[in-house]
Amino acid sequence: MLAVAHVLGLMMAFFATTFIMPMVCSIIMQDGMFIDFALAAGINVVLGLLIAALTRRHKRELKARDGFLLVTLAWILMSASASVPLLIALPELSFTDAYFEAVSGLTTTGSTVLTGLDHLPPSINLWRHALHWFGGIGIIVLAVAVLPLLGVGGMALYRAETPGPIKDEKLTPRITETAKALWITYSGITVVGIVALRLAGMNWLDAICHTFSVMGLGGFSTRDSSVGYFDSPLIEAVLIALMIAASLNFARHFVAIRNRSLSPYRQDPEVRAVLTILSVSILGIAALLFFHGVYHSVPESLRHAAFAVVSVASTTGLVSQNWDLWPVFAPIWMLFLSCIVCSTGSTGGGIKMFRTLMLVQQARREMKQIVHPSGVIPIRVGGQVIPERIVASVLAFIFLYFQTIAVLTFLLLLSGMDLVPAFSSIVASVNNMGPGVGPTGPAGNYQWLSNFQTWVCTIAMLLGRLEILSVLVLFSSAFWRK
Repeated sequence: MLAVAHVLGLMMAFFATTFIMPMVCSIIMQDGMFIDFALAAGINVVLGLLIAALTRRHKRELKARDGFLLVTLAWILMSASASVPLLIALPELSFTDAYFEAVSGLTTTGSTVLTGLDHLPPSINLWRHALHWFGGIGIIVLAVAVLPLLGVGGMALYRAETPGPIKDEKLTPRITETAKALWITYSGITVVGIVALRLAGMNWLDAICHTFSVMGLGGFSTRDSSVGYFDSPLIEAVLIALMIAASLNFARHFVAIRNRSLSPYRQDPEVRAVLTILSVSILGIAALLFFHGVYHSVPESLRHAAFAVVSVASTTGLVSQNWDLWPVFAPIWMLFLSCIVCSTGSTGGGIKMFRTLMLVQQARREMKQIVHPSGVIPIRVGGQVIPERIVASVLAFIFLYFQTIAVLTFLLLLSGMDLVPAFSSIVASVNNMGPGVGPTGPAGNYQWLSNFQTWVCTIAMLLGRLEILSVLVLFSSAFWRK
């Protein structure tokens, strides 16, 4: 435990370097927030180094079991660190709301308790969006490239946080090189996105902030009316392309760029499934909107359906239209898509497409086994045989996923919230998607929740980001048994 605390202290001090970005923004924009961010950075450095110094003699190589504890505590602690500048700069915020906003940023959920976003100091807006960017591929994965330099191995962290099959798919021989490769790919696409949005008509601050949001598949915006403020088909098209890219496996992006070939995408069953489901859903919802008279032309129906479907399904949560007012099938279907569409190794949440494909194959195997009870029928996804241990792990995850949604929904119902907003808010939080249906939907936010309800949604966001099992394993007696 003390060895983990030592690393947490170093991470907290290192995290203070991220405050440089809003500090530079404050100087350029002259919004008067420089001192606030400098103070917040100083608090993080002092506390982090103090924790590291007090636990220095317990420093050792971390084991796999330590990795799960470190990952969970790191997200909790980094969220607290990220909330410090919000508490200093926005004194009207309670700690509950500031922590919720920080967790929403780092988990790339995009739920917010703030209003008047158009008039927030630019550096505060940039900080909120930067949290999406840092959280997108994971502060822990970034730390994997740094911790070995401090004498702390990173493999346990990588395996603890990374979901699905990507954890066994090394892109380079060393884990630190893998982390660097993923960050270079992530950063490169980010730069392309910023330039594309600037050329599409956004100013530089809006372009940077919205690219940060989309790369993390988070829903923060610099505007209260989100992307609807711009009312630009070109901006929406660029954001759709970025959201689809961020919802795919970043390992595929890296390999495709390195090999200068599209074959990694064609060979990936997740990519094919994601694009197929998105295409069918866009056409279906566009037809629904047109025939119900929501929009009076097919192109307009396609435009708004495409943005809403991709945004919600990819767990981004940016809004161009209030889809809460659409025929009820549309928002519920999109909420369902947020559970399954994102690929393993992407910055999105939910069950992930790999697990969905595996469950489909498991169902097919069970039906075949009924007819041929003595047959040996392996489960294959993309031509690869899935080990039975992974099948069992996925089934356990799916069970805990739905149980988590059920338990947290009942907690919100006990607090007095109505069924639809309670259920949709929890699904949106566990999937790290952001807007639910009703008061927490695209036309509202989470400001109206009580403190208890806010903490329930905060827990849901953390559980979703950490893939549930990584957190719940800490509550098992076997984890603590020597």
